[in-house]
Amino acid sequence: MTPKPSICDLTAANLARAIAKGDLSSCEAVEAHLGRIEEHDPQLAAFVTVDAEGARRAAQICDAAPASIGPLHGVPVAIKDLTDTAGLATTYGSVLFRDHVPAEDDLVVARLRRAGAMILGKTNTPEFGFGAVCTNRLRGPTRNPFDPALTSGGSSGGSAVAVAAGMVPLAHGTDFGGSVRTPASFCDVASIRPTPGRIPSPRRPLGWDMLASHGFLARGVDDLELALSVCAGPDAYDPLSAGVGNDDRPLAGRPRIAVTPDFGVAPVARDVRVRFGEACKALARVADVAEASPDCGGAIETFRTLRAAHIASSYGELLRTRRAELTPTVIWNIEAGANLSAEDYLHAERRRTAIYRSFRALFGRADFLVAPAASVFPWPNEISDVMSIDMQLETPIDYLAVTFIVSLVGFPVLTLPARRGVNELPFGIQIIAPPGSESRLFAFGRMIENELGFSHRRPPL
Repeated sequence: MTPKPSICDLTAANLARAIAKGDLSSCEAVEAHLGRIEEHDPQLAAFVTVDAEGARRAAQICDAAPASIGPLHGVPVAIKDLTDTAGLATTYGSVLFRDHVPAEDDLVVARLRRAGAMILGKTNTPEFGFGAVCTNRLRGPTRNPFDPALTSGGSSGGSAVAVAAGMVPLAHGTDFGGSVRTPASFCDVASIRPTPGRIPSPRRPLGWDMLASHGFLARGVDDLELALSVCAGPDAYDPLSAGVGNDDRPLAGRPRIAVTPDFGVAPVARDVRVRFGEACKALARVADVAEASPDCGGAIETFRTLRAAHIASSYGELLRTRRAELTPTVIWNIEAGANLSAEDYLHAERRRTAIYRSFRALFGRADFLVAPAASVFPWPNEISDVMSIDMQLETPIDYLAVTFIVSLVGFPVLTLPARRGVNELPFGIQIIAPPGSESRLFAFGRMIENELGFSHRRPPL
């Protein structure tokens, strides 16, 4: 007889349904997940801050409400600690902000609250999100629930572990170069990085910049779609959000999938290529699969330049005034952009445009583009940076090329766990579609979840 699943094993969608039907209260859902956090977070370090009392108060309000507050009524969620939460400490993973308590929610947080979500706390991240290992001087390392000696990945590692370990069914993340996708791959969970602007960021200093995006991590596609549905929609103060279309045409016939292990330029480990090949063979059971890639020549240098310029602009003053308090990783990231010229930046933008158009051309003959969600498997927490993948890498961010190339062009990407053997480490695939095609991504993701078993498996906690 199959044991009845615990509250912490329920998906966000199933939890919301149980609460709506009266089978479960919001208070019971919150207490169960707080109990899971108390039991496992001392070892795993997924959270920087747990707001138990705030979550309990919100749950009581939820249970007393005469009608459902929204689609996430009573569902516990976690917020990455790079994103502001009103009245709840937001450290950005830095000792410089250990006492920082924002007065207002970021819009994505406000929309989650309006949908009825219970915010249990803030998940761990490297300082300002810069780092391959999810650790900082406040908390960490966030340990992989499948092997605590290994990294959870950066920089949404806290969110990935919180979801994988059942501390919450749904967690928010941010993704600049792969920060929801890499931890999702390492921790056997699903993630969505939507079209930039789909979830607005009205406080973003560079309004037209699309390198960074809010996203979500969950144990299945339905929860990602639910989270996006309550957080998407234009905002007058985010210029990107006004231009996001919605390509919700259903798939016609057998899907056409282009697959690439490396976009022709990304360093990817040999053992990852083997696992990716196995995933592609499985995909061929439900789709027409052909190896193909956009022309990504120069993509690595282009991303390095644009990323460095953004970081130097955002954090240069901190380097000048608080250098001794910053981690070496943050210092390297800021200094990388210190000597760039306007011509360097514009040359990178020209190359970025050409790569975008090559992606567009590929989708004239394919419905989806599939690639690995990480170039390596999780490594020991004691190793701070990946500096070689079968050969020496030039910079500490090059191991992210297989994900940051997608960030460069701003296409939406769904990450799902690939099938694996009993003793194999988790590994995920990126499923990429044209801008505005999230509904088609979710439909295809559900299909391979159900038909191929590309889905989360619980860690041996």
